[in-house]
Amino acid sequence: MEDKNGVCHVMEENEVDFQTRQNKPQENNYDRPRWLNGQCVLSVPTSSVLNPSFDLTLCRAKLERDGFQIPVTDMEDPLRTALDVPSVRRYMVFNSALFHLIMAPVLYMVLWCAVFSTLHLYIPVSDYWVLCLSVSLVAIFLTSAIIYILHHSNKEITMNLDVRLIQVNELMVKHKLLVAVADWVQNCTGNMQLFFVYWDISHCLRTLSETLEERSFVVNDTQNKLKKKMSHLVLVTEVTDADSEAGGSDVEHSSDEHRPLLRNEDTECSTASSQREANKVTTSYSLIPNASLPAQAKAYQLLVTYSSAYVKLLVSEQLLGLPNHRVHPQRNHCPMASLCLCQYIQTKVLL
Repeated sequence: MEDKNGVCHVMEENEVDFQTRQNKPQENNYDRPRWLNGQCVLSVPTSSVLNPSFDLTLCRAKLERDGFQIPVTDMEDPLRTALDVPSVRRYMVFNSALFHLIMAPVLYMVLWCAVFSTLHLYIPVSDYWVLCLSVSLVAIFLTSAIIYILHHSNKEITMNLDVRLIQVNELMVKHKLLVAVADWVQNCTGNMQLFFVYWDISHCLRTLSETLEERSFVVNDTQNKLKKKMSHLVLVTEVTDADSEAGGSDVEHSSDEHRPLLRNEDTECSTASSQREANKVTTSYSLIPNASLPAQAKAYQLLVTYSSAYVKLLVSEQLLGLPNHRVHPQRNHCPMASLCLCQYIQTKVLL
């Protein structure tokens, strides 16, 4: 797990381990016992605070050094599609912890002036220090409330970032890695990084499937909880008319278990941009698992959907504040945190 200095502890190896690994033939990264669920394999800081971007080629090279052989189509291409979009970069800037830190005093001054001008007109006060003190207290309260709401919203799954990383984690989970973007402020400096965390999803998949099977006699109640907690998770994508007509029947007749949760936005690259813009159709997809799916398919969809949000909380050490009194400690598959991925989903969605 990564500390606040941006150093992954699992990356620190002594000389003996390094020499041993050099003498051994390279083995399959899936069989490496040195990785534990929740351990940070790699973290890459953004190159710019105002224009966040990550060196994905360097990321893949470092992962290959650690034994993770990941094709470009499974990592670099989907990550560029998800993160290298101007609107997403603006979102990362304006929703970063550093921007909230800068916004707090500006917001306080704006609120102070607004409250002072309002009270000064309608409430006559002989002692201005009383008025100034009252205005300061009100401004502090409103500023704290707004910053708290923004900070709390970052702990939830975000449509503009976490949902966009679903497609990435669908591919990365085959290599036993999960990806997320997290940031915090340390010494008045923003610390936004792209994290690669080791995670073997098989244990969580089995546990969550068993949990959903236990709830099979109350399918309607479980489905209502999913709709209540996930109703806002809707993917809105733009596709061409040809794609929608050709893919519409496939979406209807194919199982949701095999359909990717997020479409690639870079289709039809050879088509002229003007023609593509004219023929675009908006299509929306709900991330709520279909009630007709088997328990294992539902569990897999939930795990992939919340994987990025969970990793974001894991690396920023914010999982400790989540209530875990109703989950089973013996089912925790992550030694690095109090809650593993399946327990997080049970707590946030199924309870």
